[in-house]
Amino acid sequence: MRQGPTREQLLRHLRRAQAVAARAVAMGHHPFGAILVGPDQETVLLEQGNVSTVNHAEAVLARTADMNFTPEYLWGCTLYTTVEPCAMCAATQYWANIGRLVYGLEERRLQDLTAGSPENPTLDVPARYIYAHSRKAIEVIGPVPEVEEEIAELHRTFWNRPSAP
Repeated sequence: MRQGPTREQLLRHLRRAQAVAARAVAMGHHPFGAILVGPDQETVLLEQGNVSTVNHAEAVLARTADMNFTPEYLWGCTLYTTVEPCAMCAATQYWANIGRLVYGLEERRLQDLTAGSPENPTLDVPARYIYAHSRKAIEVIGPVPEVEEEIAELHRTFWNRPSAP
């Protein structure tokens, strides 16, 4: 069995993903951030903020990981993301062979925070559902209560701003 992250590691990495999301906002993008952590549960291999409505942080990160690491190595890695991946991003993680997912905020909660914005037509397809219908036992940890409100606040601020899309 693979070694999982400690609670301290889990929280630290989710907060780093949150910093990536805040950086994405500062660059004019939606508030989503993801990082890839190596099998040692410490080494941050990649960071990715949201790029566009099609190039989500998790999908871009998973594609980059696939180009730079072997499937065997990626199986021991963990994708940390601020919000539960959408169906596209969960599937991209699956095809990249990243063996664990940790997310802070549930996609269903994101629906409430985006206030029905056409910029984020959230799918109601949980990542666990995608993985339950796959051939790989991808481990899923989330949502994580200790960081939910921090992540929600960044989204609340972004999606409710006066110039919101």
